Amino acid sequence: MINNIAIVSVFVKNQDEAKKFYTDVLGFEEKDDITLGDGYRWCTVIHPSQPELLVNLAIPGPPMDADLVGAMKRAQDAGGLNGLGLNVDDCRKTHEELVAKGVEFIQPPTDRPYGVEAVCRDNSGNWMVLVEQKMYDPSTISAADFT
Repeated sequence: MINNIAIVSVFVKNQDEAKKFYTDVLGFEEKDDITLGDGYRWCTVIHPSQPELLVNLAIPGPPMDADLVGAMKRAQDAGGLNGLGLNVDDCRKTHEELVAKGVEFIQPPTDRPYGVEAVCRDNSGNWMVLVEQKMYDPSTISAADFT
């Protein structure tokens, strides 16, 4: 029986820089940083309020196929990979704090039927969604709510 999600992977360009971004800018904490056989590096961070969920900061590479690695690196360079969705207490305030730390935002805080949402990038170009959730009825949401 599956109990929960334990690990999510975010593909990054540089593990040292990504770890610094996730800890110093976003407030995560370092969990593991171990170099295993063949130079593979297992580098994870956790959020203090959710220590059971490891975020693996992974470099695209073996055992992935070389063509897939190349495609992923091109997607990274284009800023086309998804990252994490993060719940926040106050999206506008968090946006201001992260902008002051140099975080690039693709979308400023915007009212949505489900709350306030902002979209930014981590320092590897991955999209991250910040959401200040509110109660809503999903059956009342339509595509027009996002234009």
